[in-house]
Amino acid sequence: MTDSLSIRPITAPDEAAWRALWLAYLRFYDTDLPESVIANTFARLISGAAAEPRGFLAFRGEKAVGLVHYLFHRHCWRVEDVCYLQDLFTAPEARGHGAGRALIAAVYDAADAAGAPAVYWLTAENNARARALYDRIGRKSPFIRYNRVL
Repeated sequence: MTDSLSIRPITAPDEAAWRALWLAYLRFYDTDLPESVIANTFARLISGAAAEPRGFLAFRGEKAVGLVHYLFHRHCWRVEDVCYLQDLFTAPEARGHGAGRALIAAVYDAADAAGAPAVYWLTAENNARARALYDRIGRKSPFIRYNRVL
C-alpha cells in the first residue's frame, strides 16, 4: 500500500463510504440491521451531540479502508467519563497495514482530549487477528460479558 494513511472524523458527505464499511462489518459478524437502524446510527455519528456516538474513518489515499465508533459515558467507579470503543473494522485488504492501530490511537487521542482516562472495548473470542493487535496495545480484562435473555 503506497498511499499514506489518514484518519478523520466522519462527516455527512462520508455516508456512502461509511455505509460500505459498516455493512461489511455487520457481515463479518453475521448481523443484519434494519435500514432504520443504519440510518439512525449514521445520523447519531454526525450529530455532534454530547451523548451520541462519534466516529472516525481511515483513508488510504481517497479510499475509506476502516471505521471506528466510540462514545463517552458516566461510570460509577470514576468521576470522569469513560470511553467505550464500540465498533472497529478495517477492510480485508487494509489489514496488517496500520489502519486499525491508527483508528484506536485516534480514539485514545479523543478520550485524552475529553478528559476520559479509560478506554475499553469488546471483541469476539474467536477474532484472533484483531486480538493479536489488541494484545499489543491494550490489556485484556478478566471480566466476562453477559447479555439479557428475552
